[in-house]
Amino acid sequence: GAFQKKGHSARILSPEEAERLAKDQVLVSEFKQLRLEKEAQKNWDLFYKRNSTNFFKDRHWTTREFQELKACREFADQKLTILEAGCGVGNCLFPLLEEDLNIFVYACDFSPRAVEYVKKNALYSAERCKAFQCDLTKDDLLENMPAESVDVVTLIFVLSAIHPDKMHLVLKNIYKVLKPGKCILFRDYGLYDHAMLRFKSGSKLGENFYVRQDGTRSYFFTKEFLSQLFEAEGYEQVVNEYVQRETVNRKEDLRVPRVFLQSKFQKP
Repeated sequence: GAFQKKGHSARILSPEEAERLAKDQVLVSEFKQLRLEKEAQKNWDLFYKRNSTNFFKDRHWTTREFQELKACREFADQKLTILEAGCGVGNCLFPLLEEDLNIFVYACDFSPRAVEYVKKNALYSAERCKAFQCDLTKDDLLENMPAESVDVVTLIFVLSAIHPDKMHLVLKNIYKVLKPGKCILFRDYGLYDHAMLRFKSGSKLGENFYVRQDGTRSYFFTKEFLSQLFEAEGYEQVVNEYVQRETVNRKEDLRVPRVFLQSKFQKP
């Protein structure tokens, strides 16, 4: 079983959790941090080599959670153009293509291997989508798609994998291809999510920023940080809230607190 609630207040830590986080203040050395940044693409490529297309479940919840994917149409059979920024192996892309026959999707990912998996999928069709490798912090999206051509952008569990100092570059890049009045749909890890509390000592890169054992990194967002990030690049906030879920494993009597940030930011 699981319950879910949405709201504006962050999760409150238990005294034990607060004490554990307070103790963990030692940061990974600058030398190792620079190496992780340099090897970020390689580490994600190895992640997909190890896990193939089996790690993430297909996201059939996307249209349920983000009604805007349907609501942003001005008339019933309008063809929508979507950018999935950070498409992985297509867990969000292919359910969307199956559910909605009237969309064209640009899909890009940092990992060349992930993009290859997308192109090999039986549902991939060049008439309905274009997949390409792209480092959103430095490769210009305009090389693969026209300016102001996109009705909606999905940015789902992507920004957290990028160094906080470079996140603004991703938003700047996307701004160029998004039509005025259209929006980015965002979902990612929130502050004090269970994954953040599970990091062992020696994994901390900076405030709310950690490295996993495989070298991939994860940032945990506060509502305030996300607002500032988007608004500094000219976006307007429409919705920005925490989603708190408690997943219950009855067999082991475990309660796992999941925290995500689900938001919508619009280009004026």
